Amino acid sequence: MEWNSTQHFWLVVLCFFVALIPRFVPLSFFRTRKIPKWFNEWMSYVPIALFTSLVVKDLIITSSYGLSFDGKASELIAALLVFIISYWTRSMALSVILGLGSVVVLSLII
Repeated sequence: MEWNSTQHFWLVVLCFFVALIPRFVPLSFFRTRKIPKWFNEWMSYVPIALFTSLVVKDLIITSSYGLSFDGKASELIAALLVFIISYWTRSMALSVILGLGSVVVLSLII
């Protein structure tokens, strides 16, 4: 199926709203309310949970849903470094930047 310019335009507009809604609704909800302390404490674990869910699948689980560590030494070392960094800093941006840097350096060394 060939897409014309009008269809591309509406696709971009709809994608905008799909991306806006999950950001705007919580913002408008918590604008007038005080966020509970327990919620802020719980949210401090989000970076480490995101890191774990994104990385474990690529590092350990193969396409046949088995476990394999073959040829992944640099990635495993980088994952350990990022785990430590993300645990201490709770910063997703710092974890991602240092993780990418460590993968590049370790892949050149190992």
